Amino acid sequence: MAGRGGPARTNGAAASNKICQFKLVLLGESAVGKSSLVLRFVKGQFHEYQESTIGAAFLTQTVCLDDTTVKFEIWDTAGQERYHSLAPMYYRGAQAAIVVYDITNTDTFTRAKNWVKELQRQASPNIVIALAGNKADLANKRAVDFQEAQAYSDDNSLLFMETSAKTAMNVNEIFMAIVAPILLPSEQPQFVGAWTLQGVKSVSQGCWPMLTPMLSTVVNLAGCPLGG
Repeated sequence: MAGRGGPARTNGAAASNKICQFKLVLLGESAVGKSSLVLRFVKGQFHEYQESTIGAAFLTQTVCLDDTTVKFEIWDTAGQERYHSLAPMYYRGAQAAIVVYDITNTDTFTRAKNWVKELQRQASPNIVIALAGNKADLANKRAVDFQEAQAYSDDNSLLFMETSAKTAMNVNEIFMAIVAPILLPSEQPQFVGAWTLQGVKSVSQGCWPMLTPMLSTVVNLAGCPLGG
């Protein structure tokens, strides 16, 4: 989505920032933790018992990366089969998608692969797709091997991380790693296998500091050009 130049205020001080607003959708089977991931990213919270999403939920998060203000418009979709027909309405026009599965449930991984195929066929050709293996805190109950998911992601040019909404493991990282190929489409393939975040804050509390890329897995992601 094209960026819109304009003044942005951070910590009460005026600064000339580039502003990027983009749509992100979460897809996956019911109970894999999509809503918990969004809640952890947006509010820094985790609820042990999360009610199932009906239709879709909409949340926003605004962060500041160096001289760029990024606004996430996040659509958290319901995973129940009866809502599947509504999904195209939410991923249509999205710049990014996070497809979530539960590492303790092989069926959810199979379903995640189907979501990836659907996005590749029907979503924007420039969409950035990330695969999140959630509930990494339950590694002792693992049913989906990390290497298997990584190999699948490499074969399909996906960003991949295992996450835990409960412990916050890689939650901020997977959302922010998606930003790189959108803001810097000319630098593909991107080294976005992992990122370090130092002192994460919302823009109302202060800027997120510059992300430090950890050069690891090379993934070829199609970004959406950012206008000047």
